[in-house]
Amino acid sequence: MREEGLLKKLVAAHGVSGFEKNVRKIIEEEAAPYADEMTVDAIGNLIVLKKGTDGENKKKLMFAAHMDEIGFMVKKIEADGRLKVCNMGWNWAGSAYNERVEFQNGVNGVVGCEGWIEDAKNDVGKLFIDIGATSAEDAAKHVKLGDVCGYFGPWIDLQNDRVSSRSLDDRIGCYQLLEALKENDGTYPNDVYYVFTVQEEVGCRGSKVTAARIQPDFGFAVDITPAHDYPCDLQGSNTVDGGIGIKICDPSVVCDPDLAAAMEECCERDGIKYQREVIDKGGTDASSMNLSNWGVKVSGIVTVVRYPHAQCSVASKKDIEAGVDLMKAISAYEFKD
Repeated sequence: MREEGLLKKLVAAHGVSGFEKNVRKIIEEEAAPYADEMTVDAIGNLIVLKKGTDGENKKKLMFAAHMDEIGFMVKKIEADGRLKVCNMGWNWAGSAYNERVEFQNGVNGVVGCEGWIEDAKNDVGKLFIDIGATSAEDAAKHVKLGDVCGYFGPWIDLQNDRVSSRSLDDRIGCYQLLEALKENDGTYPNDVYYVFTVQEEVGCRGSKVTAARIQPDFGFAVDITPAHDYPCDLQGSNTVDGGIGIKICDPSVVCDPDLAAAMEECCERDGIKYQREVIDKGGTDASSMNLSNWGVKVSGIVTVVRYPHAQCSVASKKDIEAGVDLMKAISAYEFKD
């Protein structure tokens, strides 16, 4: 990988939806030396512009990767010190059960369940977090109502250049944007907006306002997508090590065929391994960009990941790097009116 240490740093930072400051600080420090302009908007999105050279003919390209991760928010402190929580994004109750979580202030906890986890039927309301407190008063010394926590899942290297970690969704995309920015030498014809969005996991909110602000000609969600190449509850064709995914369709968006074709053309020309991506569950920031203003042509650059929305997602380093290569190639593409 180009900068494996950077991705490790990004996945280690905690940034549950609405609480992305720690992640944004890392990204700002990395992006600042390469940006022509850099803006943080009112809700916390980071917009980084690298200007193009093609005068009046240049297009505005928006790449959106979300900084936030799934997690939980404390909604009640029980008399015995247990913390009742609600979802921040989509969490699988079974995946969270008996796992460790970490609050932004460093307090750790373990996820338990009221009764059999099989009986919870994916109801996060049946879960609780045990921080070791002995009473509500004791718990309140360490955690407040409204505090959020994310999964504790350290980076581990697997065989065949694969990696497992927490928050690969979507720190992979943040890493890809940063690496593509660093390798943008200012000779591309198009203005390229590298946008690090907030609150994607709770409704694709950050990309909605940034797309309205930028008014791009083309939008690309740079995100992860679930794998289908192992026994799981999903069906499809996404494969780890199958190359970077070019989004064709998901329940939230039907991508522009010409834009997808342009990315395929770039991959064929530059020898970038790729796969076409179709999923029937889930969505990305492409949906909000697509419906912004008077409509925007969109697609997605997506990295296939096993065990998404869990503390131990698995991805291929080769696929991650292919995403950077595709971002660079489509940034330099000469779009026709």
